[in-house]
Amino acid sequence: MDQAGRQRIDKWLFFARVLKSRTLAAKFVAGGNVRVNRDKVDQPSFAVKSGDVLTISLERRILVLRILGCGHRRGPAPEAQALYEDLTPPAVPADRMVPGKPAEREPGSGRPTKRDRRKIDRFRFSDPDS
Repeated sequence: MDQAGRQRIDKWLFFARVLKSRTLAAKFVAGGNVRVNRDKVDQPSFAVKSGDVLTISLERRILVLRILGCGHRRGPAPEAQALYEDLTPPAVPADRMVPGKPAEREPGSGRPTKRDRRKIDRFRFSDPDS
């Protein structure tokens, strides 16, 4: 650990097993894919501490993690999971989507416009209970 309970963000991501290597973690942070307390971070040397909230944009999902402590090594998974609290909101379950056939359009009407697409999404993902 560095100064008073702080650790480089690339080391923390590696120790917490968010990314497979420290080099990958450094490139990931430099690419602007990590926010600390809602502020975008692009320096792998940025120091994080307990209580910071990380928002991590992975390829197909977004993770929200609260740091509980700094790591000393890349240990087993239970040790890595003790470094953070997962605040990621749950994904929308497949049963919430409205089943059925895709929306039909008249032949020759072209592709849906942005407005049409929003209406389709609003219909498909609407809350059936409300």
